[in-house]
Amino acid sequence: MWESTDKPAGHAYPRELARVVRTRWSALEAETTAATVPLPEPAVLEHVLSVCYQASLLREEGRSTTFRVAVSGPGTFARASGPPAGLHRLLLTQPRPFDEHELRRLAPAAGFQSSLIGAELGDDGRPQIWGLIHSGPRWLQSVRGGREVRQVIPPVLMIAVTGPGRLLVSRGVATIAEMGHGSLEMPGMDVLNAAWMSTIFAEARDAQSAAVLAGQQQSVGGPAQVDPTFWPLLTQHVLRRVLATIRGAQHGGTLLLLPPPQTASVVASDRHISLKYRFRDEEPRRRIVTLTVEIINELASLHPASMGDGLVHWPEYEQSHAPQLAALDEALFEVAHLVAALAEVDGAVVMTSGLELLGFGGEIAGDLPEVEMVAQALNLEATRREWVRTDRVGTRHRSAYRLCQAVRGAIAVVISQDGGLRFVRWHDDAVTYWDQVATGPWEI
Repeated sequence: MWESTDKPAGHAYPRELARVVRTRWSALEAETTAATVPLPEPAVLEHVLSVCYQASLLREEGRSTTFRVAVSGPGTFARASGPPAGLHRLLLTQPRPFDEHELRRLAPAAGFQSSLIGAELGDDGRPQIWGLIHSGPRWLQSVRGGREVRQVIPPVLMIAVTGPGRLLVSRGVATIAEMGHGSLEMPGMDVLNAAWMSTIFAEARDAQSAAVLAGQQQSVGGPAQVDPTFWPLLTQHVLRRVLATIRGAQHGGTLLLLPPPQTASVVASDRHISLKYRFRDEEPRRRIVTLTVEIINELASLHPASMGDGLVHWPEYEQSHAPQLAALDEALFEVAHLVAALAEVDGAVVMTSGLELLGFGGEIAGDLPEVEMVAQALNLEATRREWVRTDRVGTRHRSAYRLCQAVRGAIAVVISQDGGLRFVRWHDDAVTYWDQVATGPWEI
């Protein structure tokens, strides 16, 4: 069923974003009984967001300006605390003005992946920069795919500038809203959590389950069985790490996921994709699958079959401190970083939906039929959609549309240089796309 959106006319700018932040902040405050840090007055909030917006449009030595700001006094952050459990704050002897040029100059020192810029209202009521806050990079494990790392984050106003005109506002770790491409997005559009995506990962698991069962039969000590949903969830986390790393590089790229039954015909024939750099069909290109199997078997061997319902679930994996499991986890995500690096080369990285790495430098055939209109999904399962013309996007997006129309089981993930991320597939009766909304205050 097609349905139009009730989008406001014109574009969204800091004033509209400030209005949404105030409304959502009040709702979040009402949901908690814990002590909260007050939001700045409306005029100040709008000014802070406007300065961050202007800073996002500047460049430092040819690079886009990206940074994170925490709007709260230094007293909010414990003096003796630090990563990985807390935040390490460094107080300047003299505050600096809170303006776009100061933010641009400080951005390289406050690397997006490991630090924040601390700001508060001065005695004159104007925002000022009081120092830096070091978070460390371990939070990347949870928000970019991986086991959760607990870190105490106070519920203060945080603004992440992730690219030109792209702002993500949060209250501590709770995302409030994102502004990008002149529009406002509310949290909740995490495409990797869509039911159709889980189904695709589950089908890939079923195709490879024989290897898992064989490995578990060789385990000793009467291991428990691992929850069947574990494999798709781990696959989701690996894919999340790949995409987040590509986003962070700000180079852009395309990742194509092909259904295993169609892989041979699509890749071998060059009819749909011309793959410049192909990998030999041997275990190394299936390394993600190999490591996933080893993680599942190791996890099963660590738990007796008599525990609970006889199944090992995701929390046991997150909370485990077993050295072998930690080593496998690190190896798995090293492969994810390798895949992300391949996207630096012109052309698409091509994998199966089970994350078997087929090759890179893929060029989608230019003679595939054009797609003049596509559907924009307005929710995760695309039960609400609207028609969108395709002549307003670049070659990378249009190529993805053509492929997904020709290869109905394929998923194309297009990452723009400014951090935008779009999933494309044939859904129901049309080529459909989902724009990924940042799922956390740290995500690029």
